[in-house]
Amino acid sequence: MSKMHIERSIHIKAPAHNIYKVISDFNDWRPWSPWLLMEPEARVKVAPDSKSYEWEGDRTGSGKMEILEEKENEFIDYDLNFLKPWKSHANTNFTLSREREGTKVTWRMDSSLPFFLFFMKKRMEAYVGADYERGLDMLKVYVESGEVPSKLDFVGNNVFEGTRFIGIKTACSIDTIDEQMESDFEKVRKYAAEENIQMKEMMTIYHKWDIPKNKATYTAALGLEKIPDNLPTEFISGTIPNAECYVLKHTGRYQYLGNAWSTLYTMMRNKEIKHNKKIDPFEVYLNYPQSTEKKDPETEIYLPVR
Repeated sequence: MSKMHIERSIHIKAPAHNIYKVISDFNDWRPWSPWLLMEPEARVKVAPDSKSYEWEGDRTGSGKMEILEEKENEFIDYDLNFLKPWKSHANTNFTLSREREGTKVTWRMDSSLPFFLFFMKKRMEAYVGADYERGLDMLKVYVESGEVPSKLDFVGNNVFEGTRFIGIKTACSIDTIDEQMESDFEKVRKYAAEENIQMKEMMTIYHKWDIPKNKATYTAALGLEKIPDNLPTEFISGTIPNAECYVLKHTGRYQYLGNAWSTLYTMMRNKEIKHNKKIDPFEVYLNYPQSTEKKDPETEIYLPVR
């Protein structure tokens, strides 16, 4: 068996007892759980004492989690058993410690992969680690504000009618992508404004996304009818062809777009959809960040399919 250890932490501006009452009651997990969010119709059965729950879904698989031991406002140990897509067991844990004007929350998991999946260890640690980071961030927002601004609408298959585009292509670490993308879009928008260019859509085209290696390559782009002459040297131009795509709409903060992409990855793994690898996936921003409240952005994610 190939052992795995995953650990992530976050600072939450709230006393420990506010966090403890959320993570110790499984009725409070659905709003911030990165896995339950990807499949709203998954069947979840919480025990009457709220200390265990069972789930079953097409994307989330099936299993049971229960609290083994807890010390109020300090730690909770859980026993986690997966039945599908394969049988496995994990010990998970939350620890809470006072820190600055709030609480440091650490989420850990110790598990192992079946022997026939040993080669997936690094990838699984990276993907589950990314889920933990996103889950902790949503837990933070849920505790601090009472809601998580992230909603998925499964639009389904649709035809993208194609577009020409201009933009800036960048390779960077996933850790720095938010800042880098903001800088790229600022340059693109500034150029469009100076040249009085009428754009069809603002989008990001993802050429590579490698979580285990923490690397991404993308183009911050504007869709338009005609490629202008004399583009700045750092700009590229290209075309996204007419293509059938699976469309998943995300409403909420851009930092939670990972919920949508993780869902699409799971759907591909489950063979619900098949990616047309000849065309890179992309996301289209339906309202512009600078004119939208932080919790209200709407983004359509297009995965070309075959």
